[in-house]
Amino acid sequence: MRDPDHTDLDQARHAAATVLAAHLDADWSVPAGPLDWTCRDTAAHIAHDLLAYAGQVAAAPDDAYLPCDLTVRPDATVAQILQIMTASGGLLSVALAAAGPELRAWHWGPCDPSGFAAMGMAETLLHTHDITQGLGVVWTIPADLAMLVLHRLFPDAPGGDPPAVLLWCTGRGELPGHPRRTDWSWRAARP
Repeated sequence: MRDPDHTDLDQARHAAATVLAAHLDADWSVPAGPLDWTCRDTAAHIAHDLLAYAGQVAAAPDDAYLPCDLTVRPDATVAQILQIMTASGGLLSVALAAAGPELRAWHWGPCDPSGFAAMGMAETLLHTHDITQGLGVVWTIPADLAMLVLHRLFPDAPGGDPPAVLLWCTGRGELPGHPRRTDWSWRAARP
């Protein structure tokens, strides 16, 4: 199995934008699935993380995250927040496309471009799942993208349906034969 790259991130961004844009008139002030955040705040969180990852890849710091944050204005509409998500993800995609495979930037250790691609995909896909749950929309994480995230970030994941396994790995679902996870982390750092 290959490691994910910017084209896979673009597919994840497109999948998220497609499902979320169809529900702009829904109540985005409700909790996003199992999260304490609202659907609106969760969408802003996706944008924040994608932009933070883009900054890491572009600057390649080796010991910490850059001391900056994305601020989404309180009066931003949901449509505007989705545009911010698209822009942040686009910046990460461009940074990943320009990065050589030898690049390492800090994410709790040295992380290569495939790790940042996988984390961007995971944030986008998992939190889109959270938002759709909150909005009452039936949506499944694309299996091929879930498999790439599992391969890169959860190398010890059990077998099974990739979207279900990814949800289980991140404490969002049940998986037959395995206790529900209440504590988890992914492995993005790679020497």
